[in-house]
Amino acid sequence: MKIIVSLGGSVLAPRDPERVGAHATIIEGLAEEGHTAGAVVGGGTVAREYIHTARELGANEIELDQLGVDTTRLNARLLIAALSERAATRPSRNYEDAGAALRRGEIAVMGGVAPGQTTDAVSAALAEYVNADLLVYATSVPGVFSADPAENPDAQRFESLSAAELVDVIADIEMTAGSSAPVDLLAAKIIERSGVRTVVLDGTDPERIERVVNTGEHEGTDIIPAESDEPTYWAMDD
Repeated sequence: MKIIVSLGGSVLAPRDPERVGAHATIIEGLAEEGHTAGAVVGGGTVAREYIHTARELGANEIELDQLGVDTTRLNARLLIAALSERAATRPSRNYEDAGAALRRGEIAVMGGVAPGQTTDAVSAALAEYVNADLLVYATSVPGVFSADPAENPDAQRFESLSAAELVDVIADIEMTAGSSAPVDLLAAKIIERSGVRTVVLDGTDPERIERVVNTGEHEGTDIIPAESDEPTYWAMDD
């Protein structure tokens, strides 16, 4: 399969060499098994710290966005450092470069692309650009909930959603002040447009990524394309 893994910056945990190495091992393992693999890395806590400081110093929103993009690329370089020679030697700065790396059989790694666009959306756009079979969002929460579980203890996790339902759920969450969703609205709309099979799961344990790819098993949320009713078709027995 062709697989894009979206790693939240907090999930990657740049200050934890073992965690970074474990994610690299899982992604390398997918490539060794014959999958075409790419990764998009978020900024996480490191980006938020820089943005907070820069905002206090008077930076405008575009400058803050660019600082976030630069931090995601720094995190991407960290993941590349942990990967073997299968990985492209530097983060791809656009979808064409990432697609070319994947066609060469390399593990493509990206951070952000432009101000105003999150790595959630970059991941979905890259999956659409390369016609990925599976997009895995490795987040710090175990799937998509009816509300932000950090704000609402009664929030319910969805086992599966259609892409259109995902857009509606994320839109409702983002309209609630202070709430955050595991993927943003632009990413949800790209997923709906592209029809790419997507799974949102708790990626703090990297082995969960390998498990969902190889068996279809996970405790997150399946985002099912409109033309399909089988959440784990890729893991079905031959």
